[in-house]
Amino acid sequence: MATFGSSTQEIPQAGEVPRHVAIIMDGNGRWARKRFLPRVAGHKRGVDVLRRVVQACVERRIEYLTVFAFSSENWRRPPDEVSFLMNLFMSALGEEVARLHENGISLRVVGDLSRFEPRLRELIEAGERKTAGNKRLTLTVAANYGGRWDILQACNQLARIRPERLGQWEEADLAPYLATAHLPEPDLFIRTGGEQRISNFMIWQLAYSELYFTDRLWPDFDARALDAAIASYRRRERRFGRTSEQLQASADWTAETQASDA
Repeated sequence: MATFGSSTQEIPQAGEVPRHVAIIMDGNGRWARKRFLPRVAGHKRGVDVLRRVVQACVERRIEYLTVFAFSSENWRRPPDEVSFLMNLFMSALGEEVARLHENGISLRVVGDLSRFEPRLRELIEAGERKTAGNKRLTLTVAANYGGRWDILQACNQLARIRPERLGQWEEADLAPYLATAHLPEPDLFIRTGGEQRISNFMIWQLAYSELYFTDRLWPDFDARALDAAIASYRRRERRFGRTSEQLQASADWTAETQASDA
């Protein structure tokens, strides 16, 4: 069951560094096309970039990183590209799980995994088991995932488990059945590639996330680009329904309390 609350029900702590970063890694195909390379070259480069971004998150003490690797709508892409992406996913799992484990990183994969080949599902399960006890960073990969699917599957689970409360459900009832129940809601959402939409990604969970869009294509994203997103996050005033005056009063009270305890 989920242990994290909802930002529409309670006010989460907001620190200088986002606790949870969610990323749509967009622009692989365009990056390749600009270089007269096949689209798959951009996807291969994207895996290398993700490896470096994971390390950058660890160094910045970000606790949770969630990336949108393959949406439920991506099945509409050309069959050859979909096949390559599935093979790339299997290859990455085979190569990266040991490295993640050595660095204390926990791997989770969320989405409707039923459409994946048995071998891919086996690799996912093995990777999750191997890294389950790691606490340094939780890397969650959303694969064959959609925000609307997530809400629907959570409702269906709740209807089976608690039918007696049908018509009386509250947020706290539904939240434990979301695919991301193991995560706090994202503090910072990043989308690369210039598009400014969330594209059916974590539509429940992003209710109060700070949104950051960059024209930089994912294969060109790096630690400096991550720092720019975090700098933008730090400039935001996260009110969660409150006024600026309430925020200031709360900050003043915290400072006075800390001074008196010193």
